Amino acid sequence: MSYSSRVHDILQRAGAAEGDTLLVRSEGRDSTGVLMPHHDFSHPDVVVLKLKSGYNVGVMVTPTSEVRVVSKSEVREKRPKAAVNGKGKKEVAVLGTGGTIASFVDYRTGAVHPALSAGDLVATVPEIADVCDVRAEVLFSIFSENMNVEHWQRIAEAAADRINSGMEGCIVPHGTDTMGYTSAALSFMLDNLTRSVVLVGAQRSSDRPSSDAYTNLLSAARFVVDTDAAEVVVLMHETSSDTAAAVHRGTKVRKMHTSRRDAFHSINVSPIARLDFEGSIEFLSSYRRRSEGKVTARTEMETNVALLYFYPGMSPAAFERVLNDSRGVVFAGTGLGHVSSDMVKAIRRAVDGGTSVVMTSQCLNGMVDLNVYDNGRDLVTAGVMPGGDMLPETAYVKLMWVLGQTSDPKKVREMMATDLRGELTGRREVA
Repeated sequence: MSYSSRVHDILQRAGAAEGDTLLVRSEGRDSTGVLMPHHDFSHPDVVVLKLKSGYNVGVMVTPTSEVRVVSKSEVREKRPKAAVNGKGKKEVAVLGTGGTIASFVDYRTGAVHPALSAGDLVATVPEIADVCDVRAEVLFSIFSENMNVEHWQRIAEAAADRINSGMEGCIVPHGTDTMGYTSAALSFMLDNLTRSVVLVGAQRSSDRPSSDAYTNLLSAARFVVDTDAAEVVVLMHETSSDTAAAVHRGTKVRKMHTSRRDAFHSINVSPIARLDFEGSIEFLSSYRRRSEGKVTARTEMETNVALLYFYPGMSPAAFERVLNDSRGVVFAGTGLGHVSSDMVKAIRRAVDGGTSVVMTSQCLNGMVDLNVYDNGRDLVTAGVMPGGDMLPETAYVKLMWVLGQTSDPKKVREMMATDLRGELTGRREVA
C-alpha cells in the first residue's frame, strides 16, 4: 500500500522526502518530526513522523492539511561496510529470520533498515566487534506468527552447516511471539549439538528509546563466545530494567507477557544462566557442554498434528474429526491433565484409529498426573500419553518431530516419555 494520490501530491508540492524534518498542520494541530518511510501497513492518508523524543506518531493528512519542510536531510555518501570486523575474533553465524532485532536504525533519518550484512549488524551494535567476528545472513524476513515447519527446517539446516564449518555458534534473531515454538523445534532437530544456538528477540522496537534489541544481541554474542554451553536457548531481558539477560532452555521457555522486556520465563526449571550487562556470566543450572563431532539436522516433521486447548462445554462432535484425521493431537487439559468425561470416548476412538494423543496441562507449572482421578485413569485406559511437565507447545512440537522419525506406536510412546532435550523434568523447584 502506498500513499494516496492526495498525500503524494501534498508531499511533492512541499518538496518533502524521507529523512526531512516536516511541520504538518492537520485538524488544528501541529506535529514536527522526521518523515519516516511509508510501508505496507501504513494507512494511505497517514504520514509517520519521528518526534524529538524518539517515538513515532502517525498524522492523518486531510484535504486542508498543510505540510512544510523545516529542514532537509543531510545527504551523506554511504560507504560499503566490510563483511567482517577484521579483528580475528572467533566467528559467530547470525541467521536472520525477521523481527525488530534484525533491523537497525539510521538515527540521522529515523529510517529502519534490515541488517542484510555483517557490516550493517556491526554498525548496529559496534561493541559486538570486540566479542566476535560476525558472519550474518538473512534466511528470510517474516513475522514470527508466519513461521512454519519449513522455516524451522531451514534454520536447523543452516545452523548445523555453520557449526560444522567451524563457527563458534549461531545467533538467530527472531520475532518474540512464536520464539518458544522455534526454540523447541530446533532443540529436537539438532542432534549431537556441539555449540550453542541462541534465539534472541526484542520486545521494544529498535526505534524506541527503551529498545532491548541492543543489549540482547550483544549478550547473545557473549554467551556464544564466552561459555562452554552447547544448547538451543532463548536469551531475553531478565527484568524490565537494563541490568541482565536470562538464558532459557529452548524446550522450557514461554513468553508470559505481551510487551514487557522480561516477558520470557523458564517454566518448572531455573534459567540456565544470567548475563549481567556489565560483563559477568553466572550459570544457574546444569547444561549441555561443548563437544566435538558433527551436528546432524534431523528435520523430518509430521505436520498433521493439532494442539487443542480444552474448555468447559467442549463438544466431542465438533472436534472428533480433528482427532480422527490427525496423526497426532496434544491436549492442554485442566489441572493434572483432564478433559470432560464425554470427550474420553472420542479420544479412545481416535487412538484406536491410529492417532497419537498426548495430555499436558494449562497450569504450566507442575506435572500431569493421570492416576489421581477417575477421569485421568479413563484417559490412560483410552491410550492417552501423559506429557509430564512439558509445556503444551513443546509437547506439540516434540510430537511432530517424533512422528517424523517413526510410525511405530510403541516407539512413539517411548520417545514421548523420554527426556530428549531437557523438556521433561524429574524434579521441580518449589518457589
